[in-house]
Amino acid sequence: MRTIREFEERLHTDFATGEIPGFVHLYAGEEASATGVCMNLTADDHIASTHRGHGHCIAKGVDPVGMMAEIWGKKTGTCKGKGGSMHIADLSVGMLGANGIVGGGGPLVCGTALAAKLRNQPFVSVCFFGDGASNQGTIFEAMNLASVWNLPVIFLAENNGYAEATSSKFSVACDNIADRASAFGMPGITVDGFDFFAVYEAAGAAIDRARKGGGPSLVEVKLSRYYGHFEGDQQTYRAPGEVQAIRDTKDCLLQFARRVTSSGEITQAELDAIDADVKALIDGSVVKAKSDPKPTEADLLTDVYVSY
Repeated sequence: MRTIREFEERLHTDFATGEIPGFVHLYAGEEASATGVCMNLTADDHIASTHRGHGHCIAKGVDPVGMMAEIWGKKTGTCKGKGGSMHIADLSVGMLGANGIVGGGGPLVCGTALAAKLRNQPFVSVCFFGDGASNQGTIFEAMNLASVWNLPVIFLAENNGYAEATSSKFSVACDNIADRASAFGMPGITVDGFDFFAVYEAAGAAIDRARKGGGPSLVEVKLSRYYGHFEGDQQTYRAPGEVQAIRDTKDCLLQFARRVTSSGEITQAELDAIDADVKALIDGSVVKAKSDPKPTEADLLTDVYVSY
């Protein structure tokens, strides 16, 4: 969670300089979701992400140094500088990719889950999607197909309350996205996305069920993003003080720290050491990304389906 937060906070600062190409959509504030889910997964399990994918990538095991180079558009990046922020992928750790298509991950995870089922492999697939994507036909079709074929899929709805600038109160007919699960013959549960332990346990139960042949589940994680839909979004659609109040009272990192230090499981000194290590990692990744080479003209037609 700390790695994701530091990565995103640094991008927030550096993107403002104008040196980073393209758009970035930051995951800060939502760290407990990706981490709580992916800690239940192995490298052989698959996830499909969204346009807000940095947190999912890091939680699934994608190298943050390679990710930073990718976002800076460098040849040393995870996808050789050709994908950028919205298209980071690493199949070696089961990360099918961030995706600029809203709701695009549903059919992808049905594919990997079907492959696992046909091969009799105990692997699961997770589709992360937002409250906006919860209204997309691709998600409905994927949930229906997953139930019909009894696929090992977890549909993970990250409800941060806003589809770009539109409140979910105006765009989602039901109070809980998870309530839609019954229409597709699967269990649904809503959890507090600011509580790492709640996410970990709920996702773990759904993943274990799918791994044992129990079929798909819909898990809704209610949380909040700290920054705009994209960097540069002034968030004028949010109430004054709304984000700061959430940072002060609900932040997932603060909640985690309070719980583990009060129980004696982890000391504050240990957490401080982790914070220092993470800061050094992210600082180093930025220094490296800035000095790494960009793709050349010779790289333009590599890594495509057809060799020219």
